[in-house]
Amino acid sequence: MFGKKNLKLEANSTAASNFRQDHDVAISKKGAKAPFENESKESDHLGERPLDDQYNETKRQIFSILINSVDASKILSMTSEEGRGEISQVLSEIIRNQQIRISKEEESRLLEDITNDMLGFGPLEQLLSRDDIADIMVNGYKNVYVEVNGHVRKTGIQFRDDEQLMNVCQRIVSIVGRRVDEASPICDARLLDGSRVNVIVPPLSVDGPTLTIRKFKKDKLRLSDLIGFGSITPEAGQLLEIIGHVRCNVLISGGTGSGKTTLLNCLTAYIDPTERIVTCEDTAELQLQQPHVVRLETRPRNVEGQGEITMRDLVKNCLRMRPERIIVGEVRGAEAFDLLQAMNTGHDGSMGTLHANSPREALARLESMVIMGSVSLPSKVIKEMIASSIDVIIQASRLRDGSRKIIKITEVLGMEGDVITTQDLLTYEVEGEGVDGKLIGQHYGNRISKPGIWERAKYFGDGPRLERVMSKLPEKESVL
Repeated sequence: MFGKKNLKLEANSTAASNFRQDHDVAISKKGAKAPFENESKESDHLGERPLDDQYNETKRQIFSILINSVDASKILSMTSEEGRGEISQVLSEIIRNQQIRISKEEESRLLEDITNDMLGFGPLEQLLSRDDIADIMVNGYKNVYVEVNGHVRKTGIQFRDDEQLMNVCQRIVSIVGRRVDEASPICDARLLDGSRVNVIVPPLSVDGPTLTIRKFKKDKLRLSDLIGFGSITPEAGQLLEIIGHVRCNVLISGGTGSGKTTLLNCLTAYIDPTERIVTCEDTAELQLQQPHVVRLETRPRNVEGQGEITMRDLVKNCLRMRPERIIVGEVRGAEAFDLLQAMNTGHDGSMGTLHANSPREALARLESMVIMGSVSLPSKVIKEMIASSIDVIIQASRLRDGSRKIIKITEVLGMEGDVITTQDLLTYEVEGEGVDGKLIGQHYGNRISKPGIWERAKYFGDGPRLERVMSKLPEKESVL
């Protein structure tokens, strides 16, 4: 076995000092709370296993011997499977030589825990492996929350201390070549699977390091999946499909966790595979399925305060890359002006998301962002630019029962005086609440035979189909 040393505890080992900061995972004692405190048994398997003090002590002893028995640098250079195999072999030898009496089940648990600490992200590994978890939120080393099925719950998982949590944060952000410390206490990053990560540490985070992970599903969702989830009706799904196909300029609006990025990914499925698409994101997370895609990502300033590449820099550069569509992961500042210019200069079918609670508010926010770019234009001129650039605004929302719905599809018609005029093509209305606490509602359409996007749909050969779809949308009965 490579790099192996005598299987005994060696003090002051470099490998020990490198790994010891990571290795302890706080394990629930006997009588600890269920993994999701005050929740049903169905969620128990998502928390830390209730292991006793003897297991904890055995793990510490074995880990101390193990990290002095292998070449740490070579372990880290291996693939996950190779590293696991190496650790397993050394672990078995330690147990045999030290005459440690444990069951096969406990040995398997030890292998999993130690491998996670050495090669992965410690106690987070068991949460990252779960497909039913959407978000992981760590508020200091003692409090780990997850979102499952639209509901946020506290787990029984803990880190050993803030130092171990900080080391996991450093390991995560290093994947994309970034760092987080007192000098740079805020950092956005991503995991290898595309999951979005935000880290904020002291002194900005008062109660210790805070880590938030927005997980990506392994299987890319399509509009048919959103229909299956009840986020939208089949008829409304067809309307979105047409909007994506006929190169409408689309703005997806919604609050945090409302499903904006998921919806954006779904819409891009209807882009022609021959089109050249350039995406601009703070943290690359879009999962486009077309072959001709260029992905761009912003870069924070370095220690000397230099080298920053902003979203506006990326959007400006897009215009020199012969894109047919430009997709901005999230519009939040001065880049709004450059995106609108791109939409107005032949880049039809461009898309972006922003945080807003309604289509009307989205338009107001867009205007404010243009002004943020120090653009010396009258308000009316900015509004005219917005009205001529944006074709459709799709409003996503996370309702109080945890469900995500597309609550409005609104088209931008133009200007009347100083006001941007809009027209709702689809609206979701809550009409009651079931005994299980789930909200009951209905998507209603606006029976318009030829909406504002009809001419565009006609040009792409989807005019008759758009008329059929609009005629099938249920219309709300007027109350006299």
